[in-house]
Amino acid sequence: MEFLGDSVLGLVITEALYERFPDLDESRLSPLRSGIVNMRALAAIARELELGAALKIGKGEEVTGGRDKNSILADAFEALVGAIYLDHGFTKTTEIVMRLMKTAIDEALSRGAGLDGKTALQEIVAASGWQPPEYRVTESGPDHDKSFVAVVVVNGVTYQEGHGKSKREAEQVAARLAFEAISQSFDK
Repeated sequence: MEFLGDSVLGLVITEALYERFPDLDESRLSPLRSGIVNMRALAAIARELELGAALKIGKGEEVTGGRDKNSILADAFEALVGAIYLDHGFTKTTEIVMRLMKTAIDEALSRGAGLDGKTALQEIVAASGWQPPEYRVTESGPDHDKSFVAVVVVNGVTYQEGHGKSKREAEQVAARLAFEAISQSFDK
């Protein structure tokens, strides 16, 4: 069900972006779609829907907080989209997905022209003529439940920490926070 839902979700968002930005090429639309359809965004929607409470998970996942893991919640949301599609078809699924994902879409469009955090930061840094961002990542926790904390240093300034369940996720969060801080300083 998750496999089907992932494909339906990708198509719904791709079609919406294509209709909204018909002149953008694939190199701009793909990162925009990735900024909308990603584990963090899907997990946030699953939390709003309280999907974690409805999941049947193993004892190991139960003990390690599986009901609130981004990866499990994102997969659950994709499975829900697949079920909605099978029960109600593409048109109704599109309506539901667009309503549920409105905030994720609006946020992705407002930050970095739809680019992921690291790419958006890289673009603003390059445009400013600064050296590339430097990422510093630390990890903690047991192998089965690691947590990562990343900071990014830009132009000698260390920005707010980003937290994640993977190195990449922590770096993306830290990059986004740095991008937003730098963008705001340019607006003043």
